Amino acid sequence: MGKRIISQRRGKGSITFRAPSHRYRCELKYRKYDEGEKAGKVVGRVVDILHDPARSAPLLKVEFEGGEKLYFLAQEGIKVGDTIEAGANASISPGNVLPLANIPEGTPVCNIENHPGDGGKLIRSAGAYGLVVSHEGAKTIVQLPSGALKTLDSRCRATIGVVAGGGRRDKPIMKAGKRFHMLRSKAKYWPIVRKVAMNPVDHPFGGGSHSPGKPTTISRRMPPGKKVGLISARRTGRR
Repeated sequence: MGKRIISQRRGKGSITFRAPSHRYRCELKYRKYDEGEKAGKVVGRVVDILHDPARSAPLLKVEFEGGEKLYFLAQEGIKVGDTIEAGANASISPGNVLPLANIPEGTPVCNIENHPGDGGKLIRSAGAYGLVVSHEGAKTIVQLPSGALKTLDSRCRATIGVVAGGGRRDKPIMKAGKRFHMLRSKAKYWPIVRKVAMNPVDHPFGGGSHSPGKPTTISRRMPPGKKVGLISARRTGRR
């Protein structure tokens, strides 16, 4: 009797392939957009810089004036003791949080909200940043790290600066064990075995002389155990 292929086991969502939330330090979100931020700004102080296994970038532990403590994404140049401002009247300096409408064009930004009030969804990995391209009424165009232009609501908040921790990929990973421990904390599927190297009971492409042995295009109406390769491909071959 064969066993379920890897895509079926991953799609099930079992604990084996689920990211271990108990290892993560916090759910990284902006503070609630209250009257203090709408009218002016709220000031906090960086009390610590911490590592989070869930992310490639470090976190800032910020204590605000009212005693509220939150975690923010760290930016390059921020250190313990610096002040962080959040609000419509915050200054344009690294670490401060403002609505996109209040950020000048050409400013590098990160941790951008996809919708107003969602807490920040875009550009959160180490060394990443986007650019505010233009403002058009109630919309703001932002250039993402991929080069794509995304139109967002101008009420969405963003952090000024570049995410800290850049250059982490410059140093080569010399051992397989090093990568194993890097990806284990995030439950990433690794190492990835070539499907043509498997046995026929493990994958539709298994067996034979390390070749699929059949067309790799597949109908979308196939059952999960067969739905591998180029699913419902519009075209194949070289352009």
